[in-house]
Amino acid sequence: MSALYGFNKGCLSLSKWDEMNDFFNKSGAVIIFSLNALQGRTFDSHGFANGAWNSTNAESLMRYTVNKGYTIHGWELGNELSGDGDGVRVGADQYVSDTIHLKKILGDVYKSVSYKPLAISPGGFFDAKWYKEFIEEAQESLDVVTHHIYSLGPANDEHLVEKILNASYLDQQIRTFRQLQHILKSSSATSARAWVGEAGGAYNSGRDRVTNAFVFSFWYLDQLGMSASYGTKTYCRQSLIGGNYGLLNTATFVPNPDYYSALLWHRLMGTNVLKTKFSGTKKLRVYAHCAKNSSDGITIVLINLDGKAGAVVDVAYNGGGGGGSGGGGRKEYHLSAKNGDLHSQTVLLNGEELGLDPSGKIPLLEPRVVDPEEPINVAPFSIVFAHLPFVSLPACTYNN
Repeated sequence: MSALYGFNKGCLSLSKWDEMNDFFNKSGAVIIFSLNALQGRTFDSHGFANGAWNSTNAESLMRYTVNKGYTIHGWELGNELSGDGDGVRVGADQYVSDTIHLKKILGDVYKSVSYKPLAISPGGFFDAKWYKEFIEEAQESLDVVTHHIYSLGPANDEHLVEKILNASYLDQQIRTFRQLQHILKSSSATSARAWVGEAGGAYNSGRDRVTNAFVFSFWYLDQLGMSASYGTKTYCRQSLIGGNYGLLNTATFVPNPDYYSALLWHRLMGTNVLKTKFSGTKKLRVYAHCAKNSSDGITIVLINLDGKAGAVVDVAYNGGGGGGSGGGGRKEYHLSAKNGDLHSQTVLLNGEELGLDPSGKIPLLEPRVVDPEEPINVAPFSIVFAHLPFVSLPACTYNN
């Protein structure tokens, strides 16, 4: 694999694995670890990796992990080997056999452990024919189906920002989510759920002042809303730190704008997705979920891709209109770029600059409380999270 991609040979030592797990434990991170699925294969001139996966090294790491009492939420087999692959590919039938083998290993290694990690695969780019065959044949050996998204193309594309701000271009990704959802729903042989296992938007490490700047929150939050609308249960961002698409600055570890976007999503948006319709400009993207606490109303995220026109939005729900009455006001979180510069790495919340306090802690993310009878005002090139705690919907009340 090192020769294939031009990497220097490397080794994850057990001492480094110990250090990593200490970090995982202290940070409370939920860990998915990807395994080298090319181990033991041979490569032909057509770009195929042939033969079965050699799991010896992976199984050894798993047993060490269990003996040390480390918690790994899931083990993922491979990276970008589906369909045409990224430099090399593995046929769906062989990947099925390897995934079944992974599931058996997990059953053996974790047989005396109270929790069972997820068997995750294939961690590649979505190819409908390949994924359909893989999912239908892997059946119950597969807990999670992962795919990767770099829908904006190469980071050096001169039209990168134009793509991010183009609603029609963003909508092209719907097809992938819809097709994968259909395959999973139509296959009675599996209960696997869909995850986005890696998404950095623009490949080749992203672009400075774009994928680590405010403008990228338009793409990122739209992806979170869109993917959830089509049954995606987990969305893994590339990356926490590293490249030009990290949530943290690679030199200072200071949060980039998408860190705060992700944090607000995590705190405000629950897992129950509400069917949402918006009548108006196509440049306003709207998604709604039950609130994080399902008994605490609903949260709407509004993404305005228009740099000239704002939007005034009235909310109707449960067949009625208006903003409700009672249970307190509407809580709004308005995100915008410092000085209106989309390439800024500083984000404003309700007009105030977000930054770490002197001790290095994340600032309080305080909302603006608004009369619920008033419409939601979305400024040009801005994002609004609107929490409506006074709204009670059956989908949220009964956890549907």
